[in-house]
Amino acid sequence: MDIDLADLAFWRRPLKERHEAFARLRQLEHPVFFPEKKVPFLRSGSGFYALVRHADVVEASRDAKVFSSEPAVTNPEPPGWVKQVFGESMVNMDDPRHARLRRIVTRSFSPRMLSGLQDDIEAACQRIVDDVVEQGPSDFVRQVAARLPIHVICDMMGIPDDLRAKVHEHVDVSTAYTGVRPSLVRSVQLAGQNMLALLALQRMVIKLGHERAAEPQGDLVSLLVTANPDGEKLTDRELGSFFALLLVAGNETARNTMAHGIKLLTDNPAQRELLMADFDGRIGNAIEEMVRHVSPIMQFRRTLTQDYSLRGLELKKGDKVVLFYGSANRDETVFPDPDSFDITRETKPHVGFGGPGPHFCLGANLARQEMRTMFRVLLTRLPEIRAVGEPDLLLSNFDNSVRSQGFTF
Repeated sequence: MDIDLADLAFWRRPLKERHEAFARLRQLEHPVFFPEKKVPFLRSGSGFYALVRHADVVEASRDAKVFSSEPAVTNPEPPGWVKQVFGESMVNMDDPRHARLRRIVTRSFSPRMLSGLQDDIEAACQRIVDDVVEQGPSDFVRQVAARLPIHVICDMMGIPDDLRAKVHEHVDVSTAYTGVRPSLVRSVQLAGQNMLALLALQRMVIKLGHERAAEPQGDLVSLLVTANPDGEKLTDRELGSFFALLLVAGNETARNTMAHGIKLLTDNPAQRELLMADFDGRIGNAIEEMVRHVSPIMQFRRTLTQDYSLRGLELKKGDKVVLFYGSANRDETVFPDPDSFDITRETKPHVGFGGPGPHFCLGANLARQEMRTMFRVLLTRLPEIRAVGEPDLLLSNFDNSVRSQGFTF
């Protein structure tokens, strides 16, 4: 077989070729095993089984007791010292530790809390479009998609205005190292920059947490460092890890879906016309179709805690499986004509925010709210807005990130 998902060369292939490769893998009787290659500075295991069918990804996502997120969900796995320096992210935890952290932070994403953010999100979208009109169109990612999610997260957390430029800078650096390394020297540079950026973000919010613990205000940091009704609160390291996760995961999902989304609306004018004929009635499903089509996070890994039979494949305790969300979201048995962009299709089964189960994306509704508002403001105030040229994609096996996208209006 000329497909090797563990080979970095595969992720350099054109997107169309990769989609075709995953379609071939979905037709096979059993999940395929891919031996891992040696990657500088990261642990290299024996390899992993690729879960590429929608049903397999859903089954593994639902059974977190068997398909464990520990010791790490990224593939390859970061070295052990990373946890010692940065603390452990909740995405790399199983219950009961994961349940405790999720219990503490879930109240921050309640319908009441999100409803209270709408006026700020609306105002932020209007300011962003004001700036685009004043500056003229150049790069949709820099001028639009990258600005809104970080602004909203910083407002939620109570990050002071004078620190926000640094937050943007650190987030951009921290997401530049996501699985594909062009050379050994560049790997060292990117890994070091990534770690320093994450460390700076954590130190920033921990310092703020100490201030809010002494004098709580009406922001998310105050909420997280003061005890909930059960007497639970985040420690310094937990707060730092959560902030980094929120900025990276929360930012990337909305940012990349918006960047890909403007291209999808441009390339599919009939779908755009359909959306604008009944925006309020169709934007919700249009957002879900964008997330399905884009799959902002392309994969997560799980480790077997016991022997398990999956579609006739006998997995052993300790085996690794990788959940390929982008492939599951194009499974033709679930999504007819999966490569087409169709805002009227049934999108509810998509796994663009992760599969069903305890690790479903905590910020999914916030991301939906941001994208719904941003597209409404953009398409109302700039009705002729459209993408120009092809997007410049980050070379990655994990993050379907758009580095830049030309546009005009």
